[in-house]
Amino acid sequence: MINYNGRKFVSIENTDNGEVSSQTIFDYKQEGKIISATYSGGEIIQGTLIGIVMEDGSLEFRYNHVNSKDEIRGGKCVSTPKILPDGRIRLHERWQWLDTEATEGSSIIEEVTR
Repeated sequence: MINYNGRKFVSIENTDNGEVSSQTIFDYKQEGKIISATYSGGEIIQGTLIGIVMEDGSLEFRYNHVNSKDEIRGGKCVSTPKILPDGRIRLHERWQWLDTEATEGSSIIEEVTR
């Protein structure tokens, strides 16, 4: 199982309906199967996520943040990890806003070199 504790990630790809960008940095923590993160940058003023590392190694979590328009937004996400040749982690994400639109999207975040 991958340990996410202390790892930092940055977005490298996102669908147009997402708010995370290459300026958004995620700081992950992990205790047992529970993952959490704080994130900010770009359109995101401050965000948090909480979730679980599943048996197959994927991450399932909920996220909430305040954006640059002072809106509170949140959703759910499933991330599938891939280990890159240099040992860093890339997460392929499928997410959905949990608001009246309930639109879906996909993104990729990648571990920042330590």
